[in-house]
Amino acid sequence: MGEFFALLCALFWAVAVILFKRSGETVPPFALNLFRVTISSVLLVITTQVAGSPLVRDVPLQDILILVAGGVLSITFADTFFHKCLNTVGAGITAIVECLYSPLMIMFAFLLLGERVGWSEIGGMSLVIGGVLIASGQTPPEGLSQRRQVEGVLWGVAAMTSLTLGVILVKPVLDHQPILWATAVRQVGALAVMAPFVLISPRRREWLDVFRPKPDWRFTVPGTIIGSYLALIFWLAGLKLTTAGVAAILNQTSTIYVLILATIFLKESFTKRKIAASVMAVGGILLVTLF
Repeated sequence: MGEFFALLCALFWAVAVILFKRSGETVPPFALNLFRVTISSVLLVITTQVAGSPLVRDVPLQDILILVAGGVLSITFADTFFHKCLNTVGAGITAIVECLYSPLMIMFAFLLLGERVGWSEIGGMSLVIGGVLIASGQTPPEGLSQRRQVEGVLWGVAAMTSLTLGVILVKPVLDHQPILWATAVRQVGALAVMAPFVLISPRRREWLDVFRPKPDWRFTVPGTIIGSYLALIFWLAGLKLTTAGVAAILNQTSTIYVLILATIFLKESFTKRKIAASVMAVGGILLVTLF
């Protein structure tokens, strides 16, 4: 069942990316992230209660602070950067940039945790980086300059860097705390940091407007539930019921799903350059996780 949940995670995330792209046409990146974090925090708190792992537990304060800091990095910053990338370059290129997740995890684990890195990991990282460079160098669609496209890719790189640093930061805590509880604390911690910033910002009216029911909720609400809650639950289930390597490989199939769905529903071009970039990136992931 672990493999099935990992594949569901990839498929649900791909659907969410398409919905987030449509939402991003009318909702600013930070506002969309604020909406996602708020709704998913509520759902995760309810889920932890139902699962018998309430949010308030007798745990060291240091663990909570680390989880909150990791949440700020991998949710507050990373997801806002992700939406900037998605809005700028589209779902297809964003999916390719997201392949940086595994190589960056290995690199930061080596630099910060002292984990070993072999030639397969180095080769895999090189392939993924090559795929991202190919994707960023393709001819931009009409209305998007080459400079703007590169800028969008850099937002994606910043998103993956923040995400992986946040995960590496909380990894020691995840080794001895329940994953579902830790995930909920990360999410709520990110919201606790975002909320005061929103209230004192001169743009608070614009950002809070995302919570007012409107036509774009037909993309924002299902995207949030599918991508920030259900895909996350399936990711946890896959990680729990199969090996981390197998789960990582199956999760990464989201790249293929996004490219296909973006072509069908967003009318993004499925160019030879995108195909080459995605093959290189996914090949790099396989090299990193299989050998």
